[in-house]
Amino acid sequence: MVQIIIIVIYFALTVAIGMMSSRKSKSSAAFHGAAMGVTAIVCASAGEWLGGTSTTGVSEYGFMYGLSGSWYTIANGIGVMFLALCFAKLYRSLDSVTVPGIIENFFGVKARTVSSVLLTVVMLAVGLSQMIAAGKLGQSLLGFDFNLTVVGFAVIFIVYTLAGGMNAVASTNQMHLFVMYGGVLLAIVFALMKVNGWGAFTEGIAAVAAAEGKASYFNMLSIGMPKVSSWIIASLLGACTAQAGIQPVLAAKDVPTAKKACIITAFVAAPFGIFTALLGMIAKVMSGNGSLLDTAGMNVTDAKLALPTLMMNLPPVVGGLVLASILAAILSTVSPIILAAGTMITKDLYHRVLKPAATDAQVLFMSRLTTALSGVICSAAAIALVNMTAVLDIVYSAYSLRGALFIVVLFGIYWKRASEKAACQSMVLTGIVAVAWVAVKLATGHYPIADALTETYAAVVVAALATLILSLIFPRRISENTDLEGKAQ
Repeated sequence: MVQIIIIVIYFALTVAIGMMSSRKSKSSAAFHGAAMGVTAIVCASAGEWLGGTSTTGVSEYGFMYGLSGSWYTIANGIGVMFLALCFAKLYRSLDSVTVPGIIENFFGVKARTVSSVLLTVVMLAVGLSQMIAAGKLGQSLLGFDFNLTVVGFAVIFIVYTLAGGMNAVASTNQMHLFVMYGGVLLAIVFALMKVNGWGAFTEGIAAVAAAEGKASYFNMLSIGMPKVSSWIIASLLGACTAQAGIQPVLAAKDVPTAKKACIITAFVAAPFGIFTALLGMIAKVMSGNGSLLDTAGMNVTDAKLALPTLMMNLPPVVGGLVLASILAAILSTVSPIILAAGTMITKDLYHRVLKPAATDAQVLFMSRLTTALSGVICSAAAIALVNMTAVLDIVYSAYSLRGALFIVVLFGIYWKRASEKAACQSMVLTGIVAVAWVAVKLATGHYPIADALTETYAAVVVAALATLILSLIFPRRISENTDLEGKAQ
């Protein structure tokens, strides 16, 4: 009961803060983000990199593999730093609020349209995964119905995001970040007390490793180099095309602000997984000595239940605060996700292609409508697909597509012969390969070529080869050069 009261209070504060920011979102530019400072950008952008996976997901990795599970957020930090040092200045100088808008600068309107559709699918896939995480959390910890949890959660984040747009995302995420870090650190302190301190914990985790025949749970490569390298590559590429993370950067008041905010965001995101992985390791020690008990008094050995069960073993107030911190992580991701999807649909499709002469009032209305629809789609899909594991795995292959699209962008930036037709066809082909790669794995138990060649690697290779080969087959037309030069002027 105490946990529920804390969560209700936290949600009420979130909605109140989001609604208060509505006064600053009277225009479409303000709704999408404009003239943002460093703090606002860091808070809004960090939500993309610190979602449900960085809490429950990384703690699960910590339970199974140890501290190496923290590479998930460390890789995200590396990716954002790469964006800061190499592309933040260029991106911000192009005066576009969307990644597809940036792509138009190098390839043209058709490439903007294709990339907008694909990146919107990616955003919705990310949002869908977060909604499932929220629903399962409410179901497993609080005994709530999964569907009702998802609907209630959706109403909350849709309402405050529609009210304030990017201002609401930035304002609420300031609170979310504080609660996330505060909650996880508080959990570590009380969890260590449960195992009689740091010394007893290190002895306990060493004993577990010895019993399982592992070298050490503190080994940063115990999860496997293929997994670590895949995360780093996906983050390096994905950070440069993740609309939800980049949109606040594109809305920076100037180029120096954009670059500085990216650097700080990298340092905010990177260490978080170390703390959540430690929680998973503490849960492993408690499971090993038989003290990690669920509500039925049974010892928990399932990694997916490690963090939720650990919270239920903490004092009620502490457990409620930690639970609020996990929900904060999900909220901080879902809100910018649906805003990003709505922004791309509105700016790249509606305003750029379908109705270029739309008034600001019409653009603002469409922005709110598409943002709301994005939230509804994520929620409805979560309810419909939660038990369809195979379908979900295929949906999640969209993550690989995000990073692969950056390969196409690189060709546009550095190779003047890259053509619009090649870019469009490469993006579509890459999406097909990413989905097919996962589908084959589900059907056969193995990836098409080698198990180490995951869909991330396959998508990147296909994007590079397809753009290169198709640009030679369908060379850039003179009219493309003229159009892009005219746009640049």
